[in-house]
Amino acid sequence: MTDPPSLLGALPKTHRDRLLALARDSSFPTGERLFDEGGPADRFWLIRSGEVALDLYIPGRQAPVVETIGPGQLLGWSWLFPPYRWHLGAQTLVPVDAWEFPADQVRALCTADPELGYQLTLRCAEVIGERLQATRIRLLDLYAPSTGVS
Repeated sequence: MTDPPSLLGALPKTHRDRLLALARDSSFPTGERLFDEGGPADRFWLIRSGEVALDLYIPGRQAPVVETIGPGQLLGWSWLFPPYRWHLGAQTLVPVDAWEFPADQVRALCTADPELGYQLTLRCAEVIGERLQATRIRLLDLYAPSTGVS
């Protein structure tokens, strides 16, 4: 394995090593749908290379991309909170290499090591805040009324 992505890089080495012990290498081709909004969130990924578009389901419309993530970024946080369902959808834009983590094993590790659990939850909360802000901005761009000024 290469240098850990930023999410893991912010953790103490002992926590990082324990998490990486659960990871498996994953690769996805361009255009692969990784998950859909509302589906079971039973894993998450740390992107090593490539890009993934996060999109939002809107009935009767093509799903708008609300954010694009790439190397060093977390893909998926819905695994952390019941009912463990994805809040967005995700599709690769180019080939992606990532570390994949099984959610149930990571949650068990967090329960067994509360300090690790706290640190990981804190890092995930930062990502959630960033994603909510990005989604808000993107939706304002898409749906804000036009001012009619040229």
